Amino acid sequence: MNISVDTNVLARAILQDDPAQCRTARKLLKDATLIAVSLPCLCELVWVLLQGARLAKEDVAATIRALLDTKNVVLNRPAVEAGLELLDRGGDFADGVMAYEGMWLGGETFVSFDKKAVALLSKAGEAARLLT
Repeated sequence: MNISVDTNVLARAILQDDPAQCRTARKLLKDATLIAVSLPCLCELVWVLLQGARLAKEDVAATIRALLDTKNVVLNRPAVEAGLELLDRGGDFADGVMAYEGMWLGGETFVSFDKKAVALLSKAGEAARLLT
């Protein structure tokens, strides 16, 4: 079966915080021929793991990288790598994803009120502008 997965399925499988849902999620993921993971799903998952579960940034990045390397998982690899790059530099995964996808869609400059995101993207050579 080819599935498109919701954040809560991945979260249950990773966090194991509900034994019954964990078993169900892991069986589904194991048995799936293809697991489509959307960018909003990954942005939510990173947020849940960092803010809700209070996992270390390095552990969250390793979890997302493990998804990237899973044979039956399909995702927008360049956007996910952009999110991981910003996360690794101390920024927000979702900001990296948004900046990448915005440029892919034809945007020329990432604009934000977020000083940290703009500084990190600019330092990496991306066109970014801080709004005041």
